[in-house]
Amino acid sequence: MTLTDSLNRPLRDLRISVTDRCNFRCVYCMPREVFGSDYPFLPRAQILTFEEIARLARIFAGHGVRKIRLTGGEPLVRRDLHLLVAMLADIPNLDLTLTTNGSLLARQARLLKDAGLKRVTVSLDSLDNKIFKAMNDADFPVESVLEGMDAAARVGLGPVKVNMVVKRGVNESSILPMARFFREKGYILRFIEYMDVGHTNGWRMNDVISANEIIRMINAEMPLEPLDPNYQGEVAGRWRYKDGSDEIGVVASVTQPFCRDCNRARLSAEGDLYTCLFAVKGFNLRDLIRGGATDDEISQAIVSLWNKRSDRYSELRSENTISLPKVEMSHIGG
Repeated sequence: MTLTDSLNRPLRDLRISVTDRCNFRCVYCMPREVFGSDYPFLPRAQILTFEEIARLARIFAGHGVRKIRLTGGEPLVRRDLHLLVAMLADIPNLDLTLTTNGSLLARQARLLKDAGLKRVTVSLDSLDNKIFKAMNDADFPVESVLEGMDAAARVGLGPVKVNMVVKRGVNESSILPMARFFREKGYILRFIEYMDVGHTNGWRMNDVISANEIIRMINAEMPLEPLDPNYQGEVAGRWRYKDGSDEIGVVASVTQPFCRDCNRARLSAEGDLYTCLFAVKGFNLRDLIRGGATDDEISQAIVSLWNKRSDRYSELRSENTISLPKVEMSHIGG
């Protein structure tokens, strides 16, 4: 049964956070002054097991979900993640992908591919080690992330996509070098406007470099032309180099909201279902599972929640909404 919400948006895309932990401390996501050594991460007993995640995924697939993206935190810090991938890969007609910081990808790419993963998206905010290390705050080098991307491409986890969060005064000087480099590599680079997710990253509108600015900057050197979306609800605006060499994407959730086509739900590591990236609270599915609920009972809870959904935060963004309590991006995978 295909679900639609109160604005007639279907449920097609489920993002599953498999852990709230990460080995990076990116300044726009998990700043170290908040997520320090004493931060109370979820105890293992509270996190959904692989079997619980797979059970929920099958129920969601029964309601029209056709794409699942594994996220975190950093999903590859979850032990034996390939076992979960194998469980999810058994679900028919499912596009199974993963977003990672790339730090552990080189050693796991083959396992993930063999288990049934289709593609990966790797986060990288600069090719300049000084800038990149300042942003990831983990003294992790660019070269190791690139090694992970190349390993993924070699085993067939492609086309590899690369996400770059752009923050004014921090890494805008890396926009053109990134575009040049990944144009040559043949990986799909996507620029993401710095977003006001959660409350720990010190977001200000002045720090946002708009998608239009990014496109103008690249187009001045490497002429671009727009492309149609691959599917309804695709969040990245697509552009192609006019010489046909490759494409790039821009995610303009701050300056050009795409809420009217949003078809995503997000499941946190402890089993809370969120109907918006900027949600105030989630609906706990773990308690239903561990309380003995049947698949039909869990299914009805999902139906009820999605039918009532009216989220469109980015279209309503204002001084009033920005100050609302919101779940942290690191908790539900961006």
